[in-house]
Amino acid sequence: MADIKAADVAKLRKVTGAGMMDCKAALKETEGDFDKAIEVIRKKGQAVANKRADREASEGSVQAKVEGNFGALVSLNCETDFVAKNENFEKFAASILDLAIAEKPADLEALLASSLDGKTVAESIVDQTGMIGEKLELGFYGSITAEKVQAYNHPGNNLATLVGFNKTEVSEQVAKDVAMQVAAMAPVAVDESNVPEETIEREKRIGREKALQEGKPENIVDRIAEGMVKKFLKEATLLNQEFTKDSKKTVREYIQSSDKDLTVTSFVRFAVK
Repeated sequence: MADIKAADVAKLRKVTGAGMMDCKAALKETEGDFDKAIEVIRKKGQAVANKRADREASEGSVQAKVEGNFGALVSLNCETDFVAKNENFEKFAASILDLAIAEKPADLEALLASSLDGKTVAESIVDQTGMIGEKLELGFYGSITAEKVQAYNHPGNNLATLVGFNKTEVSEQVAKDVAMQVAAMAPVAVDESNVPEETIEREKRIGREKALQEGKPENIVDRIAEGMVKKFLKEATLLNQEFTKDSKKTVREYIQSSDKDLTVTSFVRFAVK
């Protein structure tokens, strides 16, 4: 059996990020062949990933970032809060976010296929799964391109938002307030014109059924349902919501108090838990 040197173990650990004992065992298994030992470590990562595939990755790190007129948001998910708060895990999530900012992938699949330090993001996640011992997955990726994009990262990195505006010149306070509004109130769309027709029909149906269950006369059920839809659209669409810092104003009124032509073009919100 080849003599395993401490320097080789340290080198393998530096290359793979795996634990010292795992590196030593991999070198012993491959009789000191460094390249084969790397493959052993990676295969172990794959094995751990497969073993934990049925586990729920409900914790994680959600981060958003903006560069120029492009913003990206990613959620790297794991099983436990302990791992989610680990500094190395947070850095790994940040490296994926930086890659998304640099490459501007079209969707989650494209991001997973992007190259990160010589491997795809998907392969890197498998490797990290082996090192950490928990199921990891890239749970979400979203992006916005707009004249102005604002990011908000909630303390604890379990929630983040992106908001796009139609103008470059936007007060930093207004931009931040709207991004925090999205975080706090979780709207489903920018305004009523962005709400899918099937969602409106669903809300009408729910309104009708509720009115009938309450014994309301058949001839006013539709009117009641329409009223419930209007209430839903006010509460669930960003520009029509009450502004959290001043309930006498809607978000639209707050935004346009600084610039009458200013509006939100799109937003992204994601949270774990």
